[in-house]
Amino acid sequence: MTLRLVQVNFKAWDDSALGRFWADALGWGVSSEGPGVTNVEPRGLVLPDPAAVCVDVVSVPEPESVKYRVHLDLATSSIAHQVELVARLKVLGATSADIGQGDVPWTVLADPEGNVFCVLEPRAMYADTGSIAAVVVSCAEPRAMALFWNAAMDWTLHEVSDDMARLRSSAGVGPYLEFVRVPDITVWTRVHLDLRPYFRDDQAAEVARLRTLGAAEADIGQGDVPWVVLTDPEGNEFCVLTPG
Repeated sequence: MTLRLVQVNFKAWDDSALGRFWADALGWGVSSEGPGVTNVEPRGLVLPDPAAVCVDVVSVPEPESVKYRVHLDLATSSIAHQVELVARLKVLGATSADIGQGDVPWTVLADPEGNVFCVLEPRAMYADTGSIAAVVVSCAEPRAMALFWNAAMDWTLHEVSDDMARLRSSAGVGPYLEFVRVPDITVWTRVHLDLRPYFRDDQAAEVARLRTLGAAEADIGQGDVPWVVLTDPEGNEFCVLTPG
């Protein structure tokens, strides 16, 4: 039994508009599961695909105030590409964001609903990740987070230190999942991770396994839904979807 990271979930005022922004930003397409849900995924995607970590945008009546605990880092292939991408994203509706980053080689932006993300300078380690270089989670203890998430998923732990933990699909493709130590952790976020069991695995058994690793069940008003909402040992919400 195991799980895989399948999507990053954004809560939004307007799922269609925010979904279209991210589709245009990443060069992907959009589809919909129904009213209030916009799926953003690579064109021609056939699941399960270990390289695919998609974006799911869900409208909710009152999204929490924007906090920057989870964000996306976008990859670039050259300085010229970075400059071009930043300019194109601003045309799409992104704005410059100052989160105290100072003089750094990457560019910090906010999407049209205020979610912060970074456009990285070219880095060799992200040369083959696709549009998304990494899904980044701010945390207090990267080593503890690495212990939990490495056991939770079938991804491979590539690096762990007091300041950073980095995982990637065991197939060695797609974006990284990174846990970065920051001095002041916020509690809430509009962005969370969705995990999915493989086709023949059991959702309830996976949830029980996660609880033995330190996850806790969470009630965020989700009601009667087919997925299960949990929190990791630092309180980050994530969902366990039905197998597929």
